[in-house]
Amino acid sequence: MTARPNDATAFHALHAGPDVLILPNAFDAGSARLIETLGAKAIATTSAGVAWTHGYADGHYLTVDALVATVREIARVVKLPITTDVEGGYADDPAAAGEVVARVIDAGAVGINIEDGVDAPELLCRKIEAAQSVAERAGVKLFVNARCDVYLRKLAEGEAALAETLRRGKLYLAAGADGLFVPFAADATVMSAVIAEVPLPFNAITRKGLPSLAELKTLGVRRLSAGTGISRAAFEATRAAAAQFLADGDSDTLVARGGAPSDLNALFKGK
Repeated sequence: MTARPNDATAFHALHAGPDVLILPNAFDAGSARLIETLGAKAIATTSAGVAWTHGYADGHYLTVDALVATVREIARVVKLPITTDVEGGYADDPAAAGEVVARVIDAGAVGINIEDGVDAPELLCRKIEAAQSVAERAGVKLFVNARCDVYLRKLAEGEAALAETLRRGKLYLAAGADGLFVPFAADATVMSAVIAEVPLPFNAITRKGLPSLAELKTLGVRRLSAGTGISRAAFEATRAAAAQFLADGDSDTLVARGGAPSDLNALFKGK
């Protein structure tokens, strides 16, 4: 399986509006296929959700082989463009990070999220350049969503945080990024300033207190990700159901938690 060039073109177009692209992040092939049937326009993965599903902590603990296998499994069961969270590229060396990107492209991805974390932004610039280079060799118009962690990791506060975010965003644009993701920059004033100063599609992520979808659209946000929200909900549902069943062995309660019977096999027949 290799990334489908038409998917790459379609994925870029989804960021051009007029609507905000909503991405309910999947954590495995099954969740991706279910999300596809609900009307999603693209499939995004969550690095944390994929890691937890494989029994790893988030934060570069997941093996690259497991990541690539997940993308390949998702590509087997969906017909939508796939964008994959590769964290920081699973390597400090830009060339090595580029090889990871090459592998997820070969598995079927046409987009990536790649983050700066606590490293100097110049390192992410080199990783972005490496990612675009391997994508060009693969003949795929890769959508590189650069994640800026100034607010997420509290690398600066107040006006200094905004200034640093703007500086990094412009560096990532010059390096070849196609989108800008600024987790926890949930304030409308901050988002407006970044959108005005950095001409890249802006990616917001769900968070308590985030402006409504209509407000985000007015601000100029082009993409809204669920992040870990859906995978957390799935794990919490599993915890609650298993805890209840272990506590009382009540079949009726457990069956009721599953909702109306559905043919899950039908999602995957012929895949």
